[in-house]
Amino acid sequence: ETHDVDESLKEKLKCLIFIPIISRTYCDPKSFAWEHEFIAFVEQASKDQFGLKVRLPNGNVASRVLPIRIHDLDIVDIKECESVLGGVLRGIEFIYKESGIDKPLAPDDDEKKNLNNTKYRIQIIKVAHAIKEIMVGMKAEPSHLVKENAMHREPLAKVTKEVGTEVKEKPVKLSKIRLLSVVFITAILIIAAIFAYPKIFKRDTLEKLRSSGERISVAVMPFQNRTNDETKNYWQEMIQDILITTLTNSEELKVKQSQMINEYIQSKDLINYASITPSIARTISMKLDASVFIYGSIIKAGDKIRINAQLIDSKTVEAYKSFQVDGVAHNILNIIDSLSIMVENFLIISKLNNEATPDMQGYFNTTSLEAYRYALAGLKAHTKRDYPTAVKLFSQAIAADSNLIFTALIFTNSYGNQGLYDQAKELCMKVYKKRDQMPEYLKAWVNYYYAYWFETPYEGIKYAKQLLEYDDQSPIHHYSLADMYYKLYQYDNAIPEFEKALEIYDKWDIKPLWSAYHRALGYCYHKTGQYKKEKKLYNKAEKDFPGDLVIINRQAVLALTEEKTQDASEYIERYKSILKEQSWSEAQIVNALGYIYSEAEIFEKAEEYYRKALSIQPESSDRMNTLAYFLIDKDRNIKEGLELVDTALKLSPDNFNYIHTKGWGLYKQGKYNEAIEILQKSWDLKSNSVFTMQIYFHLEEAKKAAARQKN
Repeated sequence: ETHDVDESLKEKLKCLIFIPIISRTYCDPKSFAWEHEFIAFVEQASKDQFGLKVRLPNGNVASRVLPIRIHDLDIVDIKECESVLGGVLRGIEFIYKESGIDKPLAPDDDEKKNLNNTKYRIQIIKVAHAIKEIMVGMKAEPSHLVKENAMHREPLAKVTKEVGTEVKEKPVKLSKIRLLSVVFITAILIIAAIFAYPKIFKRDTLEKLRSSGERISVAVMPFQNRTNDETKNYWQEMIQDILITTLTNSEELKVKQSQMINEYIQSKDLINYASITPSIARTISMKLDASVFIYGSIIKAGDKIRINAQLIDSKTVEAYKSFQVDGVAHNILNIIDSLSIMVENFLIISKLNNEATPDMQGYFNTTSLEAYRYALAGLKAHTKRDYPTAVKLFSQAIAADSNLIFTALIFTNSYGNQGLYDQAKELCMKVYKKRDQMPEYLKAWVNYYYAYWFETPYEGIKYAKQLLEYDDQSPIHHYSLADMYYKLYQYDNAIPEFEKALEIYDKWDIKPLWSAYHRALGYCYHKTGQYKKEKKLYNKAEKDFPGDLVIINRQAVLALTEEKTQDASEYIERYKSILKEQSWSEAQIVNALGYIYSEAEIFEKAEEYYRKALSIQPESSDRMNTLAYFLIDKDRNIKEGLELVDTALKLSPDNFNYIHTKGWGLYKQGKYNEAIEILQKSWDLKSNSVFTMQIYFHLEEAKKAAARQKN
C-alpha cells in the first residue's frame, strides 16, 4: 500500500520474457495489470533491440509474451488479448476440467480425470522448454520483423549415395514457390503431436471431415486492409483470389469461388471489409455450406508487410490454425504464394492424415506436404517389411524436411532390418549429436535409439521409462520398454508391457502397425510355458495379419511343442507355400524349417534340416555357421561345430556372428580365457538385434567361469 507501483514496475518490465497468468479476470482493459504490465510490456518490447517477436533456432517465430492460461476464455477475452499481441493468443494451458468444473491445474490433480488430460509436471516442462527456446533465439541477431527468406537447414541423412545429395535452397520465385517449405517444423510441435493420436487436429471438426471421406469445403473471405493505406485496398481481394486459385487445384478440397462470397457480402452492404467480423464471416460461410473459412488481415510496419490468416470452424468459430507471413511490399505476390502453400499444406495434410492410424499420425508432424507424403508412404513400406522401399521413401522425406527427427529414427530400423548396420549407426549418430537442441521428450527418443544401436538394453530401459513418464497411453512407449526386457530375456517383465500396448490398441479399436507386438508377446508366453495364452494371441494375430510369416512360424513351433502333429504339419505347409511364393531358395526354406524344430526342442529333426540346407549350399558360410552354432549350443557335437565355423571364418573373418559361434564353442570346451578374447571381439563388432545380447551374456558367462577357474 505504501509502494509506488508504477515506478516499481518500470525496471521489472525490462525483462526478456513476460509470462502473464491469463484468467478470466485478467482480460479486463480497465485492470491495473492489463494496462501497466501486459500492454506496457508489449509496447516496450516492440521497441527494444530484440523486438516482440523472436526467431527461434529452428527457424520458427515466438513472441516474448508467453501466456499461461488457467481458465478457458470467452471469445471476447481471447480477441482482447490478441488485439494487444497483434496475433493469435498462444501459450501453455494449466486448466483442470471435469463435468461442471473449470479451475487452474494443481500439482496433485489426476490427469486421467482431467478432460484436458494434462499433467502439471509435463506442463511445467513445456514452460521451461519454451523459455529456453526463446532465450536461445534472443542470443542470435535481433530482428524486429521476421525475415522473408527461409533459413538454411542441414539435412539429417547424407549417409548413402541415395540420401547423399544435399538439398540446395533456391530463390523465391512465383513459378517455383511450391518447391520450398515456407515454415519448418519445430521440435516442440513434434513433442505435442507424437502419440497425441486422436487430437492432432480438432477431433470433433476436421477429424469428422477427414474420416467421412468427403472433401473439406472452404470459403476464403476478403482480407482486411489494416495498413492505413487505402491504395492497398486491392490487396484484399487479390489475396482472396490467389488463395482460392491455389486451393482449388487440390483434389482433397472443395473451395467456394470468390464471386459467390463477394456477391453475398455486397448484398448485405458490407462495403468496408474491415466491418466483416468473424461472426459475419461465419454466417457467410454457413450460407455457402463451407465447413471452414479463412479470415485474415494485412498490417504494415515501415516497409515491412505482414499477412495474418486464421482457419476457422464455421460452426463454432474456433480457430484450427493461424498463419503468419512477412515480407516487403514490392514482393507481395511471393508473400501471398507462401501463405497459400502454408494453408494448402495444412488442409491437405489434415485430410491425408485419415489414411494413417492414430499411432502412425504422430510420426511426421510437418508443414511440408511433400515430406508428409514420403514419410507416410515410407512407414507403410516399413510395416510391410519392404525395407528397401522404406529407405528410399524416408530419404526423400528427410530431404524435403530435415527436421523429421522421429522419421530419421525409424529410418535406422529400415537400414538395420536389411543388415545395413553401418548406415543405421551413422544416421543414428548424426541425430544423436543434435540431441541437445531438442526438447526433453524427443531427446529421450534419441537416447533410446542410441542405446538400441550403441549400448545395451539396460540403458534402453532407462529411456523407455522416461518415455512412459511423458505418455503412458502410448502403445509404442510400452512396446519400447518391453522390447528391451525381451532382449535381456526378462520375459516376466516384458509380458505386462507388451500386454498393455495391445490393450491400448484394443481400446482404440485398431490393430498394431505390424505383427511384432503379437510375435514378441507370443515368444514370451512360450518361454514362460503359457501356451494357452500364446495360442489365443496367435488366433487374434491371424485375423489382424493373415498370412504373416512370423505368426505362422510361431504357430508351427507351438503346435510341435504341444505335440499336435497334424496342426503343426498344416502350419508348416502354409509356411513353405508362402516362402516359395516369395521366391525363397530351397536352402533358405529348409534352413527355416530347422529353426522351427529347434525352437520346439525337437533337435534331431532340426539337425536333419540344418545339415540338408548345408548340403544344398555347401559353400555358404551362413549355412556352415548356422549348423555350427546349433551343434555347439545344444551340445550335440562341439568339435564338429568348431571345425565348421573355422571354415566359415576363412570365408568371412570379420563376421561377428561367426566369431561369436567360435567363442561359444571354446567356452563349451572349457577354454575360458580364449573364449573371452574371441567373444569380446564379437561384441565389439556386433550389430544390433535380439540375438546380440547372446554375445553379451555368453561373454559374461565366460568371464565368471574364468574367475572361478582361477580361484
